[in-house]
This record gives sequence, C-alpha cells and structure tokens, in this order.
Amino acid sequence: MPRSTSASDSAIVVGAGPNGLAAAVTLARAGLRVRVFERAAVPGGGATSAELTLPGFVHDVCSAVHPLAFESAFFRAFGLRERVRFATPDISFAHPLDGGRAALAYRDLDRTRAALGADGRAYAALVGPLSRRSGQVAELTGSTLLRMPRHPLTAARLALAAAEQGSPLRGIRFRGEEPQALLAGAAAHAILPLDGPAAAGAGLVLAAYAHGQGWPIPIGGSGAITAALVADLEAHGGEVVTGHEVRALDELPPAGAVLLDVTPRAAVALAGERMPRRYRRALERFRYGNGVAKVDFALSAPVPWARAELCEAGTVHLGGTRAEIAAGERDVARGRLPDSPYVLVSQPSLFDPTRAPGGAHTLWAYTHVPAGCPLDRTEAVIAQLERFAPGFRDTILGVSSRTAVEVARHNPNYAGGDIAAGTPDLRQLVRRPVLGPAPWRTPVPGIYLCSASTSPGPGVHGLSGWHAARYALRERFGIPAAPDLSPGAQAGPER
Repeated sequence: MPRSTSASDSAIVVGAGPNGLAAAVTLARAGLRVRVFERAAVPGGGATSAELTLPGFVHDVCSAVHPLAFESAFFRAFGLRERVRFATPDISFAHPLDGGRAALAYRDLDRTRAALGADGRAYAALVGPLSRRSGQVAELTGSTLLRMPRHPLTAARLALAAAEQGSPLRGIRFRGEEPQALLAGAAAHAILPLDGPAAAGAGLVLAAYAHGQGWPIPIGGSGAITAALVADLEAHGGEVVTGHEVRALDELPPAGAVLLDVTPRAAVALAGERMPRRYRRALERFRYGNGVAKVDFALSAPVPWARAELCEAGTVHLGGTRAEIAAGERDVARGRLPDSPYVLVSQPSLFDPTRAPGGAHTLWAYTHVPAGCPLDRTEAVIAQLERFAPGFRDTILGVSSRTAVEVARHNPNYAGGDIAAGTPDLRQLVRRPVLGPAPWRTPVPGIYLCSASTSPGPGVHGLSGWHAARYALRERFGIPAAPDLSPGAQAGPER
C-alpha cells in the first residue's frame, strides 16, 4: 500500500516522461512522499519500448539513441551508466552519399579526421575543441541560456562555430561534400531550417558528444532508462499511477508542490484561472515546431548498405548532400513535403541482440513533416533507404508506421508531431517557455513546469525535471541542498 500523504511532506508530478520521472526521483530522494500521474498505460513518454511490428521485435517508441545519456548532469548524478547497460558504437553517426561514398563520424576524432581525408584537419579544428570539452558543452547547454557560463571560452567557441556554420561561410574551410553533409545530418535533428545558428549549434553540440563519449544505445531498448528511474522512485517510497489522465489541478489531492511534465498550453488548461492572465498569455504564445512521421521495420537481415561501414554506425542520416537536406528542411518549414526527405535511422539490433529473434533485426526511422501532417511516409522512407541500400525492401518482414497526427495522439506533449515539444530556435531556447533565470517556476505558488518545453529543451536528459524539483525543494520544503541521487544512497530524513 502507498504511504499516506499530506500537503506538508508530499509532492505530485503530472506526466511520467523522463523529465517527470527525474523530478519525482529527486523529490523522493529528498524524503518527500511522491506520486506521479500518467495518462498512458505505461510510464516513459519519449523513452519507452514495445513490440510494434511482430512478436519478439522490440522497437523504441520515440527516442532510440541517447547522446545525452553520458553527458547529462542529472544522469551523471543518478549514476545511469551503473544502472543501465549501454552499447556505444565505434561510429556515432554516418552519412551516405550517392556513388557509394559516406562520411563517418567515429567516436575517435583522429579516425574521423583520417576518414575525411583532405578535409579531416579542418573538421577536427572545428569540432575538436568542443568534443574535448564535451562535459563543459553539456553544462553550458544544460540549463537556461540566461545564466553566466562557468566556462566562457567553451561558450565563445560554440557561439563562433555556430555563427560560422549557420551562415554562408559554412563551407569555406572544406573542399568536399562529406564534412558538410556530416554536419548537416546532425544539425537537421533540430527540425529547423539549416541556414541559421540554432540548427548549426545543435549539430555542433551533437557532434561534440559523438566524439566525446559517443552516442550510446541502451541494451533492451530506451524503456530500460525509464525502468531504472521508476525502480529508484519506488525504492524510495514513490508511486507511479498509470492510465490516469489529469484534466484539472483541482482533481489532485493536496500537495506541497505540483510539477507538470506537460506543454505550456496544457499547463494553462490544467491550471485555468489560477494562473495570472499575463503569464497565461505568455504560455499561450509558446510556439510548437514541425513534426515527424515515424516508421519501424522488422527485418530478415541487416540493412544492405552500399557502403559496408555503415553497419558499424549507431545512427545514419539519409538525404544526400548538405544542399539537398537544406532544401528538404526548407520545404518542411514552408508546410510542404519534400521530394527527397531527410531520414534519420538506427539499427539497434546490430549492437543489441535482445531486440530481435533468431538473427533478425529491427530498424527505427523517422522523417520530418509539416506540423499535423496526416500522411503516411512509409514509402518515402523506404525510397531513401533503397537509394543508399539497394535491396532493402526485400529484407522487410513487418512495418509499423505513425503519422505526425498519430505521434501527437500517442503523446500530447508532441503537439502536431513536434518531438522537440516546442520549436528550438534561438528565441525560444532563451524564452523557454518564458524569459527568466528560473523558467521552471510559475507565478502560482507550488506549481512548477518541468517538461521539454522548459529549459534546456528537447532530448532525453531529465534536466528540466531535475531543475524544477530542486527549485521546489528549496522554495516549498525548505531543503536547500540537492539530494544524493547515486545508486545505493538513501532518501533524506522523513519529514
């Protein structure tokens, strides 16, 4: 039976995504009684795994590869690497081009430099100073951008590199197409037009992590991360109530703090007139971005890439040259479906045999589409795979496809299929969701926002929830020090 709760020593979290669970774990470790309400049948939000195609084939429902698993300050404090087994591919990401060519981002920057030939030195000069300080980059980008950076030289390097790569000067240091395509594939994760510093900055940060600690893949699926968070929460007296949709804050039992792992507009709907009009209007102005259409495959064999080394890559970006990808992302931004879309794919079963039975394989893929697009993009994804892996269609055993509308229906935080939970351009990275040094705090006493719509933004990192929970501990419960989250540490004293 769950412990009885009272407002003086209890907290409630609405939403059991990675950020909501990070908040719940932090609060429970401080000695509070914590209950998490989740509308879905299982917790995890963007970090869940399920048999989507055929029995025995384990697919990641949203996120599959986790560049922040080793870099996030929350996951480091939580000891995620001690709790979950990961495979870290030697090639973090790769980018095939026509004619059997490919650019390969090895975890080892020296190998990457050698593989890029004449452009290797220029690529290493651009990315190397950031990858050697990937922890500083993670710290810089892991909170609100309004704070004075602890590592100003790293901040300046990132800003200058993003300004260069987000301008017409982006190709001035390179001779060939390979390094530009490699960086474009990483930048396109932002679901933004590539000709700007926000997408360029996102790509450089991801490249820094790729050559720092790599882009790890959790053994057993992304749900393993969720399972570790839920296990820790329950071990410290917390509870996750699934299949329970909260429609208004008035439905909740009394609590000292309520943390909302929901989008700003959903927070307005939950709080109603409790929120001051000015703040409510600010949340209603929060902008959502374009979406994704997702396709999962059960395969009889590995993807038959024209370039064999791509089987060593944890992530492969498809779409051709930088110019092709930029054109496709501009089409999406203008509300059009590109003829040659950007497609992001991962084949976790190459590194984790638990994902598929009997030597078969799973393939995870998504492509960008305008917000709310109702069209199935399975054939467009297969066409790009066939372009760089002739014969791919013959390996397909089963397919599961979700349109952007269905992605949003599955997870309301992904409005219109926006897996970033809000467009991550420069304006909205600073104002996420409002301008201020503590954007997780609301004007309503005891109510905090902790979803990916708050700083630092998208990704499976738990940081939004961690930041919000620490503010709640200080302001609502008089607990100034963050609790020890490491494996084996005990919760704070009973209150």
